[in-house]
Amino acid sequence: MNVSRIDLNLLVYLDVLLRERNVTKAADQLGITQPAMSNGLKRLRNLFDDPLLIRTSQGMTPTERANELQPIISELIIGLEKAVQPRANFDPLDSDKVFRVMASDYAEATLIPPLIAKLRTQAPNVILDIMTPSDVSFPDVEQGRVDMVINRFDSIPQSFHQKVLWSDDFSCLISKNNPVLKKFSLDSYLKAKHVWVSKTGMGVGVGMNPDDVQRLGWVDEALTRIGVKRQITVFTRHYQAACLLAEQQDLIATIPSKMARHHINNDRVCIVPPPFIIQPIALTMAWSPLLQNNPAHQWMRQLITKTAEEINRGDV
Repeated sequence: MNVSRIDLNLLVYLDVLLRERNVTKAADQLGITQPAMSNGLKRLRNLFDDPLLIRTSQGMTPTERANELQPIISELIIGLEKAVQPRANFDPLDSDKVFRVMASDYAEATLIPPLIAKLRTQAPNVILDIMTPSDVSFPDVEQGRVDMVINRFDSIPQSFHQKVLWSDDFSCLISKNNPVLKKFSLDSYLKAKHVWVSKTGMGVGVGMNPDDVQRLGWVDEALTRIGVKRQITVFTRHYQAACLLAEQQDLIATIPSKMARHHINNDRVCIVPPPFIIQPIALTMAWSPLLQNNPAHQWMRQLITKTAEEINRGDV
């Protein structure tokens, strides 16, 4: 094969086709007609002497050769993107760029408000589109459709860049009228009723099972390690809801301390340390290698990192 005679557009077509596995969707993403994409697929089949995608009952299915090519082509496209990407400096004062950021409820409550305050002075026309974990998938991030994701992750694709923004321990948010405060101990904690709140990673959530300790997360795993179990009566994916529920006399919310400190001036609740050891959690920012060298993206990552450092020091 004479490499100099290969149309590089065909490799871009192949990269999108193997991701979408649908000629119409691939054509829409590239802004070309469906016949043009079909013709491109025909040329790709001739180029590689392989059908590449075969129509089955499950849709367009890649061949073994296509599966071998996918990581190679993807890496090649990333390299091309870096090579042709403009190196012009990013001027935040003049920019009206939209940054799409997936932030967990925890990150949105603790990190995003001071970040927006900085943007108002440093980049007044920049727009933040804050998305929830249920709005986003890892392929969305990998393809650069979402600028960055900020959450607690059990796992992240190896190709992603990532940075830990901070570590956080836990506190108990308890109504001042809750009798458990008279003698707060592990025994009284276990006898009380609890609000569970968490949403790690990304994707659509599913219902919780009180007996599935591994999916319940840090608090319940810590209790399992000492051979006990708490009584969870409410499951929620929103920290603000958990904090409001903690104002009720009979409920305890065990939540990250940075979230709990938002209620330090709430005269209806007390913030107390849990009566057992819980491993700290890490808030992580992750992004696609496609955006690693983008000047605007670099600026935003630096601003987020600086904001997180100030929050961690207690400056904001």
